[in-house]
Amino acid sequence: MRWDPDRYAAFADDRARPFHDLVAQVAWAAGDGREAPRRVVDLGCGPGTLTATLAARWRSSTVVGIDSSAEMLASVPAAPNLAFELGAIEDWTPGPTDDVVVTNAALQWVPSHVSLLPRWLGAMPSGSWFAMQVPGNFGSPSHALMRSVAADGPWASALDGVLRADPVLDPAGYLGVLLDAGFDARAWETTYAQLLPGPDPVLSWVRGTGLRPALAALDAADPSGALTAAYTERYAAALREAYPASAHGTVYPFRRVFAVGRKR
Repeated sequence: MRWDPDRYAAFADDRARPFHDLVAQVAWAAGDGREAPRRVVDLGCGPGTLTATLAARWRSSTVVGIDSSAEMLASVPAAPNLAFELGAIEDWTPGPTDDVVVTNAALQWVPSHVSLLPRWLGAMPSGSWFAMQVPGNFGSPSHALMRSVAADGPWASALDGVLRADPVLDPAGYLGVLLDAGFDARAWETTYAQLLPGPDPVLSWVRGTGLRPALAALDAADPSGALTAAYTERYAAALREAYPASAHGTVYPFRRVFAVGRKR
């Protein structure tokens, strides 16, 4: 699947808010006299805009953003202590100086992430921080309708098995993983009542993220685009009914799952 950075950035403020809420909980205190982390890693950094805020926060640290999309990394910001690498999250391994690891709205794309977490956490140095956030809205109308419409129509065979129902854990699940790895940790969830402008805004939102696997599968099955258009039209109609517009815009509740911990 190819990412579209411009489409992803269309709701930049709403997408950024969980990141800032997440990293605010990383209270760096190594206890050995170092004022800043040696190395900060942002796994699944996307276009790097938010990674740059980590470089600004910890100016004496090396900050590295890692993403598997060359399109996302094509126009990343620059800073003296900031670098970016093209690579898959599942191929990454923590180094001995990775004092802070942040992953924001990325692990839901890695089916094996629950089994990878103990290995990552075990390899991180004492005193290091791990902070993660994943969408927890896979049971919401936007995603339930995405799957139900996919299962009923001429596109059903092309979309069979493409959309996963719930690829993430709840807060208690991630809390347990961190505690088992020797971290002092906390986990929580927040539902953001996002006010989206314009026509079919929920469709526009999911086009940049969760709908991408379906669109890629439909385009591959029918390069003419007719199948994609038919599916999208039916799905859009269902979204308009589930998320009616008001005079102020369309309210789109979005649940997020957070977990943050410091290794003992």
